[in-house]
Amino acid sequence: MNSMRASSAILTAATLAACAPEPVIERAQVERVVGTLAADSMLGRRAFTPAADQAARFIRDQFSDIGLEKLDGLDDYLQRFSVYSLSVESARVALNGRNVPPDQIATVLSTAALHWSTADSVRVVTIGPRDNPMRSLGSVLRNDGNTLALIHPTHQRLFDQLKSGPVAASRRLELDGARNAVLVLTPEAEARVYRVDVTATVSREPLANVVGMIPGRRRDQIVLFSAHYDHVGVGQPVNGDSVFNGANDDASGTTAVIELARYFRAKRQPERTLVFAAFTAEEAGGFGSRYFSQQLDPDQIVAMFNIEMIGKPSAQGPNHAWITGFDYSSFGEILQEAMAETEYAFDPDPYPEENLFYRSDNATLARLGVPAHSISTTPIDVDQDYHQASDEVSTLDLDHMTNTIRAIARGAAAIVAGDATPTRVDTTQVRRPSR
Repeated sequence: MNSMRASSAILTAATLAACAPEPVIERAQVERVVGTLAADSMLGRRAFTPAADQAARFIRDQFSDIGLEKLDGLDDYLQRFSVYSLSVESARVALNGRNVPPDQIATVLSTAALHWSTADSVRVVTIGPRDNPMRSLGSVLRNDGNTLALIHPTHQRLFDQLKSGPVAASRRLELDGARNAVLVLTPEAEARVYRVDVTATVSREPLANVVGMIPGRRRDQIVLFSAHYDHVGVGQPVNGDSVFNGANDDASGTTAVIELARYFRAKRQPERTLVFAAFTAEEAGGFGSRYFSQQLDPDQIVAMFNIEMIGKPSAQGPNHAWITGFDYSSFGEILQEAMAETEYAFDPDPYPEENLFYRSDNATLARLGVPAHSISTTPIDVDQDYHQASDEVSTLDLDHMTNTIRAIARGAAAIVAGDATPTRVDTTQVRRPSR
């Protein structure tokens, strides 16, 4: 009799769980979270600043309130790490018997000192006046080994942008000395004789991802929901506004990760393990996702839903989102099938010329074979607020954003339940990263 009662109690509990009402992703929560992340007090959440730390603490508190578990091996939701920062002290280049002016030299370093001469095994690349500089520099920056690039003065504007932006301070997860580039603005078409001497100071800068999880019955099969919480910080005032709030980019995606965590936590234990990650420093080189990818076995990550800029309706309409790298795996087809009987649709990326697959954190995991794709809705080709001070909550369509988060939850259901598994990405077809 006692065993029968116990069985009845278990059955009743299971039945109640099965009949529990479907949790709702609430617009009010979406508005509260995105409003906090994109507030002026967050100062644009620029990585390597106290403002980014403030945003990370807010996300950590949301994960704690939701009741997520901490990632295996961590005692906090903050996944802390550091990057090496290399600041050039001196850079001297002699080319064909002529000393190059310092303002015509730019460097991308993975070591504190370079000393090259003509006899060394250094790749020399010439980017002439008729070459596509972006394509040529992309090849330079993706190359292993040491490279000396001669850039014709017709490309000075791009050179100046690189020198003041991406290569102003070299940052690395590791110092290996194996991948360095020296860029020289010069009319010289070849380097018959050269000498390069560069010295830099090295410091370490702390960063933190925010990560939580819901363990599934299959502990070693992970479905990852991610977004980056950093933005570009404070810039030159526009109409008196100097805070680049990043409401759409990517407080909207981070909000989606938090609300998806809340949604799935309210349901029964999932079949597959769910990991929720808010990455840091996407805007500064993707360091958060790069570090994260080294902490887990990528073969265990079944799918990555990277959510990027979902605060504005797609050009295809309010019930549409698009997926980058649609043809790299069956991820998109699974989501399309899940939404077949609804008004919502997941479309292939309508902007292939923008290379958006490679411009967010999904690319890091895709290069390891993970079916990793970004989901977005913003008409990026005409959006006037991208990386501007005007990217504020007032420009977002919160009903659309809430609807999109609900659609992602539904689209992910079969993958979360273990009923569908996207094909892996063929790593030979994925472009390698820049330095």
